[in-house]
Amino acid sequence: MDRRQFLTTTAGLALGGFTAAAPAIAQAKTKVRVGYLHTVAVDGQIWTGMDRGSFDKQGLNLELRQFNTGLEIFQALIGGSLDVLATGAVLSNFPARGQGKVFLINDIEVATAQLWVRSDQGIKSFDDLKGKRIATATGTTAHVFLDKALRANKIDPKEVELINQTMPAAVTAFISGAVPAVALWVPFNVTVRDKVPGAVKLADASAYYPQAAIIGGWAAANDYYEPNKETLAKLIRGWADANDYIVANPAESMEKLQKGHYSQTPLADINESFKAQKMFTSAERKKYYQDGTVTNWLQQSTDFFMANAGIKDFTPASKYFDPSLYLKTIA
Repeated sequence: MDRRQFLTTTAGLALGGFTAAAPAIAQAKTKVRVGYLHTVAVDGQIWTGMDRGSFDKQGLNLELRQFNTGLEIFQALIGGSLDVLATGAVLSNFPARGQGKVFLINDIEVATAQLWVRSDQGIKSFDDLKGKRIATATGTTAHVFLDKALRANKIDPKEVELINQTMPAAVTAFISGAVPAVALWVPFNVTVRDKVPGAVKLADASAYYPQAAIIGGWAAANDYYEPNKETLAKLIRGWADANDYIVANPAESMEKLQKGHYSQTPLADINESFKAQKMFTSAERKKYYQDGTVTNWLQQSTDFFMANAGIKDFTPASKYFDPSLYLKTIA
């Protein structure tokens, strides 16, 4: 082989190597560390999107990490081990303290928060709760709902004894009879219903909708939000594809979720959890971002959290919630 043949052959090999490597470069995906709660109202769109390849098509590799409460997720976000998170009403808590930027709403948790009581301990109405112990996870969706429910029934929250526990522990305390009432979120209602046949659902959050809607959604870490808006826009597009599929095909979507991600929960209970939330198509949702409805709903929960924590100087929802990214992304 002379010099000219050598150079031609070498160039060809180099070009071939580049061509072979090109697809790998094109397929490189952006990793996003995501914290979430394993409840249909929070991770329904996540798992549907993962199964449909919605996020994959956007060039995203979601590194998912499950948590038990929104408080734990925010602690991880603040600590730097997460980029974004999906949670319930706690979405209105930490961002008001300057920790996290809200950019996407999942749904309205119309009836996901519920108050269950034991009639065998003499609890049959809200009046019977005065002076009694109520177990719940404070600072969560269930706590926000409980406060609204008590006040709506003319009971000062100070007139009951609030027992702060993790939700599994609160439910266990109720089942054992250690407490006569528990404020929970679905699907913990299934365990209560099955283990305590005489248990009564005294109320759920639907009684206070839409005036006191409880909404959940997504927040990004402060230092992640601004420099990664393009990635977050891709996340929104992937989420929108999954969200709109669920809205258009609810029965099929819940069946797939149950088989793939909630195998220990009967389909009937998954459907019940789904009906406890209110969803809209991604396009329908735009008006709620535009007219300030989402901001007002977030502010209602923020006011509760801040009052409960005794914090007077906090960031309002109009500052910690940015609707512009969603509105620009969803044309």
